[in-house]
Amino acid sequence: MDEQAMIERGRECLDLEAKALAQTRESINGQFVEILKNIDSCVRQGGKLIFSGVGKNEPICEKIKATFNSTGVSAVYLDPLKALHGDLGLCQAGDLAFLFSNSGSSEELIALNAFLKRQGVRTVAFTSEEVSPLSKTTDLSIFYFYGEEACPLSLAPTSSTTAALGLGDALAMVFLEMRGFRKEDFAKYHPSGRLGKSLLLKVGEVMRKGEKFAMLPDSCSIRDAVMEITRARCGTIALVDENSGTLKGVFSDGDLRRASLNESDVLSVPVQKYMTRDPITVTDDALAVEALKIFQTHRINDIIVLDADKKPVGVVDGQDLPSLQLI
Repeated sequence: MDEQAMIERGRECLDLEAKALAQTRESINGQFVEILKNIDSCVRQGGKLIFSGVGKNEPICEKIKATFNSTGVSAVYLDPLKALHGDLGLCQAGDLAFLFSNSGSSEELIALNAFLKRQGVRTVAFTSEEVSPLSKTTDLSIFYFYGEEACPLSLAPTSSTTAALGLGDALAMVFLEMRGFRKEDFAKYHPSGRLGKSLLLKVGEVMRKGEKFAMLPDSCSIRDAVMEITRARCGTIALVDENSGTLKGVFSDGDLRRASLNESDVLSVPVQKYMTRDPITVTDDALAVEALKIFQTHRINDIIVLDADKKPVGVVDGQDLPSLQLI
């Protein structure tokens, strides 16, 4: 096989798997909705989702199980052979079990289905065969479709497992939306690493405040502003209304340079003349990753942070964010 033939064969494999996903997409109907309602009922009653399959279906089950777990839905993988030798103990009435079998005729799953139903567990056949021994005996069925496996020998599961995985992901993601699951909820189950940091870290935790935050009434002079910036060792000062404490503007190193081009005695000039009014701000309860997006979009150096009363409480320095390694 020459190099071009390798490339073409690789594309053909992906085409076959993409076709399987397209066929499965078109097959989604009322059964899909019924399964989601059963998942919802199971979760509301404190039950868990059980995924079981043999062969290549085992890693498919493990992945879908992990997806549900990551969105706060309790899910487990049950080995059908171990289940019949004691592991049925993890199954309780009110649980919902998904039994994965491409042909719908796996003897291990047909046997497991009977024992699960005795335990009061509702069962779902997850298969490509609309009429099969398994789907005839489960409470519910959901089907995926594919034309042919990408394997040239038609032996290794490829298109079929891709379709099964895609359909499982679709159930998990639609259920996530049904529950109104938010980024903050997702963060509860991903507290570690860069993902957790980007979802959990708030602006109030990374802003410069107190002695590191420069703030004066907007009635001050440029001299006063520069001295306060120097004291706080930052590049921007928040200028506020003397009575209400609300933000009126900001003055930065860049504003000082521009003012110097126009004023012979720049330090004595009122800061109001050259301050930037209505600056871009962020709230202290916003995610730090949102502040990063503001920096990237507007190409500014600092962002003033406001509290719930719209009063300045700190500043986010753009130089501080890279060290946080946010996504």
